[in-house]
Amino acid sequence: MNVRDTQKRQAAERAVGFVRSGMRLGLGTGSTARHVTSLIGERLRTGELEDIVGVATSRATAQLAAELGIPLTTIDEVGSLDIAIDGADEFDPQLDLIKGLGGALLWEKIVEQTAARLVIVADESKRVARLGTRSPLPVEVVPFGWRTVEPFLRELGAEPELCRHADGTPFITDSGHYILHCRFAAGIADAAALELTLARRPGIVESGLFIGMASTVVVAGEQVEVLERP
Repeated sequence: MNVRDTQKRQAAERAVGFVRSGMRLGLGTGSTARHVTSLIGERLRTGELEDIVGVATSRATAQLAAELGIPLTTIDEVGSLDIAIDGADEFDPQLDLIKGLGGALLWEKIVEQTAARLVIVADESKRVARLGTRSPLPVEVVPFGWRTVEPFLRELGAEPELCRHADGTPFITDSGHYILHCRFAAGIADAAALELTLARRPGIVESGLFIGMASTVVVAGEQVEVLERP
């Protein structure tokens, strides 16, 4: 592992320290979340954790968890979670987040809103004063009429771009939707208001704004820093 991956692994170890035997866990998606899932699998094998059940936020995470021997259930079966651990693309001083550039934002939000505690693992580069400063905001849209959403997003100050594979074909989420990556030249002035505005637009399924959801952010750097919601 390179230095950044080593730091992420150390931060993931700190985050997994919040997990106790008997818990129902939300398992995140992405490179940082893979460290978390791998560590949970290791602790199950050694007996450090027992009677754990996970809810995956993507098919990729479900496959990894199954390979690691982590028992899985669905959010419909358990209804709520003790804790969810995931990565983020940005976090601000209030611990509000942009998530979902990996394309799993809808399932992540459905799962993680049910968790009594959402713990985010992120490296120092994801810390911003204002959301949208470095990362585009992913917006999940239905394929039917998706182009009608683009002018609406531009009116809100965004420059949307359809997420595509290397061969030019659209990326399809696990729910069968498209993702628009929306860049804001000066960042997002009022993320909470934008989240509500996007939610009211027909054709938009969900956005990558996770407002008021994270309880804790574990920051990977030269030292591991644990931030709690103000």
